Formats: sequence, structure tokens, C-alpha cells
Amino acid sequence: MKVTLKKRKVVIVGGGITGLTTAYYLQQKTKAQNLPIDIVLIEASLRLGGKIHTERKDGYIIERGPESFFDTGSSVRKLARDLKIEHEIVQNNNGRTFIAVGSKLHQIPSNILLGGSPKIFSFMTSNVLSLMGKFRAAGDLFLPKLPHEADEPISEFFSRRFGKELVENLVEPVLAGTFAGDVDHVSMQSMFPQFYQLENDYRSLLVGMKKTGKGIYALVDTPGEIHYESFVNGLESLIETLENSLTDVTILKGLKVNCIENNIDYSQSIALNDGTTIDADKVVMTTPFNVTKKVFPDSDIMQQMPEMNYATIATVTMAFKPGTTKKYEGALNFFVSRNSHFAITSCTWSHQKWDNITPDGHELIRVYIGRVGDESIVELSDNEIEKIVLQDLNRAVGLNAQPLFTTVARWKEAMPQYTIGHQLRMSSMKEQFYEEFPNVYLAGSSYEGISIPDCVLQGRETAELLLGQLLEPKLAI
Repeated sequence: MKVTLKKRKVVIVGGGITGLTTAYYLQQKTKAQNLPIDIVLIEASLRLGGKIHTERKDGYIIERGPESFFDTGSSVRKLARDLKIEHEIVQNNNGRTFIAVGSKLHQIPSNILLGGSPKIFSFMTSNVLSLMGKFRAAGDLFLPKLPHEADEPISEFFSRRFGKELVENLVEPVLAGTFAGDVDHVSMQSMFPQFYQLENDYRSLLVGMKKTGKGIYALVDTPGEIHYESFVNGLESLIETLENSLTDVTILKGLKVNCIENNIDYSQSIALNDGTTIDADKVVMTTPFNVTKKVFPDSDIMQQMPEMNYATIATVTMAFKPGTTKKYEGALNFFVSRNSHFAITSCTWSHQKWDNITPDGHELIRVYIGRVGDESIVELSDNEIEKIVLQDLNRAVGLNAQPLFTTVARWKEAMPQYTIGHQLRMSSMKEQFYEEFPNVYLAGSSYEGISIPDCVLQGRETAELLLGQLLEPKLAI
């Protein structure tokens, strides 16, 4: 008597970073152990990578989607190491960070955002807060810690610790400029859970941030200073390397999944928009929640769940001649508060933040527009958006020049919003969904982290979970 392994098929729906990472690690384990697994990846568009999209032209490297990642857990670095492209990772240059309050820019210490420095009290010397605002923020040193029995909005938590002015002039613009989030509705527990731990351990957040070196972004124990990171030829280098490495994966582009149903044996029947059907032993769904919900009309829990809120944004990248923005030499970026007079939500001097992304000393400025509650601006024409951005840059940094070219990239419903109760809501939903569809896995930015490192981690963990459950020994005489 011998033990044979039944041939299995895994279908991964969605060719963004989560789906690609899942496919890659599943393939690598399958090859290493010579396992009988067929892997199929289905992507509705004609390109892989989702929001990661790098445009390279005439010596410029333009990121149409995200322009970097903040890899506190080293999940992207591990993936790059496995792909043998770790040497292509680059870190941002040091520079100044500003907040736009009203119509003026105020410099803030970058360590508040990135951590890694004990000089957390230096924001008290910044003009980003009024004198009364600074006194109120310093009140965190004397406030007691509170038990956290329920989730709460980000604005409520930080207002309690530091006062409303710091929320309006620092926390909200950073979050809006990074995730297009609304601090009055976004979940503290889902976005910044480690601050609860800081409060519990140190009572005062200021003391805890100083002792641990943590900032608004640096939320885990990581030694040394932390940087934004990318790849020398742009973020899409990661996508291209992943795609090229998937030699044992069948990749189907330009096909949309219309419906997924359970077969009698709880395998899945996947109906595609070209009229064909694929049967799979396991399915990994990495599409946005609202898309996934439509694919499972027979799921009671999916249909009971309300649709998730997403922010619609656009990135605007402008190229200029050398010396155009010398007034702010050494500046990296500025974030925009809600009480400012600007339509943009953040701005980055990309040519000062990164080396080798422009030719011959030319300059590149990248701007975000759009946030929750202000999506209509994204629907304007490219020319109208360019005009608004140039007006804002003129008022903010005195930029008075026409760009050599402008690239506008719109991302409709691109940023999932983890509203109050997200963590508990998703946990409960998954538990019930897996009872209905025990061979389907949910992963991606809609669930347990929206950043690139979060999605890479989810992809790797999903592949490991699949391998632990996938292969059932079958006795053969």
C-alpha cells in the first residue's frame, strides 16, 4: 500500500500585490516539495500590479499609484530577497517635512512621522500649533490612561490625549495625505492599534513615543531610523519580477469572475465573463470587498454586509526645468490640513526625496488630490486638475512656472476606509463566510492592512495556510 497525493487546483482571483505574492510563495513551495498543484491567477485588467503602476519615459520614473512603502515589518524586503532583487531597494533622502495650515507651510520634525529619534518634544517649538495648542498637547504628560473596551475614531483618541488642534493640524493631514482617510470615522483599533499599547505601557503617549522611538508611522519595534523605500527603477520593478518568476502559474488577464458557487464536494465552480467555467479545489479572493461581495450571491453573510467605503483619489505628477523649486531646497513633502485653503491633500518634491528619478537635474513634483467627501475634484478634466494644482502650488510654495508635462492618474474607490468596528466586523464576517465556503480565502487591502507591506504579508501567510490545508493524502492499493 502506498500513499499518493491527489492533484489539486488553486485559483487566485486578483493580480495585485496580494494575489501575486500568494501565487509566488505557493509556487515556490510547490516546486520545492514537488507537489501536484496547479495554480491559476485571474486578473480582470490587461496588466498585473493593481495600483502599483510605474511609468518610465525620457529618463523620468513616475509613480502613477503609490510611490513608496514603509516596511516596518520587513515583509517587502523578505519578498525582494527571495526574488533576488533586494539590492535594488532604495531609501528616501533626508529632508524637511511641512504641514499646510491655513495658507502657510509650517515645518515639523520628521521624527514625529517616522520615529527612530528621542527628540519627540521638538514639535513644541514648531509653529504648526498655537501656544494654547502646545499647552493642550503637553497635557498628555499628565493625563491618566483609559481602558479601551470599544473601538473609537482616530480623532477621538488623539483629541483626548493631545487636543483638537493637534488632530486638525498634524494627525488629520498626515492620514488624509497618505490614506485619504477621514479621522472622524476611521478606526483607531484597525489603523493605529499600537498607540493603545503605548498608552497602556507608559500612560503618556509623548513619553512612550520618546522611549520607543515610535512615530505616527513607526508602529512596531524596529531598531534605528526608518525610511520610505522603493526600487531603483520604480515600484513596478517588484511587480515585473514577480510576474516573470511565475513560470509555473497560469496567468489569465482580461477575464472577469462573474460568480463563484460551491460544488457538491465544496470545491468551487468559477464562472468567467467569457462563458467558460473553472473548477478549483481552493480559491483565494484578493479583490476589493465590494467586488468580492458581488461574486458570491449565494453567501448569506456577504449579502448582509454593507458595502465598504472607499476613497477616490488622483495622483498628479509634474516635471519642471532645473532650479524651478529651489526656494524649498531640501524639502521632501508637505501635508494639508482640513482647515487650509488648498484643494490638494499632499505634495512631494520627488526629485529631492529620491535619486535618479529625473534626467539631468530636472525636477518632479507629485501631488495627491481627493479625499473622503471630496471625490468630485477627481472627475475634472486633466487640464482643470492641472490648473487647480498649479494654483495651490503657487500659493503654498511660490511655484510660478508651467510644467514640461503633467501626468494625471485617477484611482476610483482605491483606498478602503477602515471605519469604526472594522476589525470585529471583518473577523465575524470571515468566520461565517468560511462556514459557507470552507475552501475560499479572503485576503488583501480590504481586510488586514492597506499598505504594500501589509498586503505582501497577507499574501505570504495565505500561501502558507493553503499549503497546510491543501494536500489530503489518498490511499491507493
